[in-house]
Amino acid sequence: MTSLPLNQILQGDCIEILNTLPENSVDLVFADPPYNLQLQNDLYRPDLSKVDAVNNQWDKFNSFAEYDQFTHRWLSAIQRVLKDTGTIWVIGSYHNIFRVGVAMQDLGFWVLNDIVWIKTNPMPNFRGMRFTNAHETMIWAQKKKGSKYTFNHHSMKALNDDLQMRSDWLLPLATGKERIKSNGTKAHPTQKPESLLYRVILSSSNAGDVILDPFFGSGTSGAVAKKLGRNFIGIERDKKYVKVAQKRIDAVETAPAEALILPEKRNQARVAFGVLLEMGYLVPGQSLYFKEDKSIRAVILSNGHLKYKDQVGSIHSLAKALAGGAVNGWDMWLYKEDGKLKVIDELREKIRMKDKG
Repeated sequence: MTSLPLNQILQGDCIEILNTLPENSVDLVFADPPYNLQLQNDLYRPDLSKVDAVNNQWDKFNSFAEYDQFTHRWLSAIQRVLKDTGTIWVIGSYHNIFRVGVAMQDLGFWVLNDIVWIKTNPMPNFRGMRFTNAHETMIWAQKKKGSKYTFNHHSMKALNDDLQMRSDWLLPLATGKERIKSNGTKAHPTQKPESLLYRVILSSSNAGDVILDPFFGSGTSGAVAKKLGRNFIGIERDKKYVKVAQKRIDAVETAPAEALILPEKRNQARVAFGVLLEMGYLVPGQSLYFKEDKSIRAVILSNGHLKYKDQVGSIHSLAKALAGGAVNGWDMWLYKEDGKLKVIDELREKIRMKDKG
């Protein structure tokens, strides 16, 4: 099997290069394809200064049919290299995202979410003929419906002050020092902010995974992938952008390994409380102490249930009854070892580490 060109920017046509990569080899794809948003006329601000617009050759298509054909071709090529457990993110505006979404569904991708990136500092609509375009849409989809895929729910929750992250992301455009410039002007007209890619990559990949970006541009996905300890593959046909992206990525330092391994609870091996008895970490008749009131002492029964006075139940149900609300029993019961009280979840972790060893 052809080896993957990890942590490289491949210069050339994305479809041609994708067809040279091995099948089922990529964990995550982030795609920022041409938006097909060519303006009919130049656009000026009230002070008569010209507004930067996308007028590059790579964004020019003669018709919707031509754009749709291009979209189907690159998505099909992505589908071949993406692992069955992999997912893809595609970002776009109203000019193209609905057409891209139809193509994705026609090809069999299964949509998991649509994410709205709400720009805190959008460009105003200087003509005053429409609402200001203050958002872009991302489609997040898995290759195969029903397959196991990566979603680091707890990491996203931690990133959002321990609140479940929503599908509307309020983030600024890439401006100031973050904006990559060449000879005093924007190096790329559609550079995405690193904050956006940080969420995309942290949410749906793990350290060491392979992130592919078929429209690499200024290399935001590669820069963030390197920072977060992921491997990247960038494809870009413009030599000028390849140089810009490579210089940018070379300056990025990867975070230390200890900061990158963030085990998600749902991805950890399930350990039943009864296993602690079967393996001798706890024994029937032993006492467990309730964390919120250590005078409450429950006895472990031989079937793994706990008994406190006339109440009998699992570590979760008994803890819920005593706490007066939903709690995690693994965090609420303490066992005594060498005269010290320790949470029983430590024993579960010992079993997991033993299984890994």
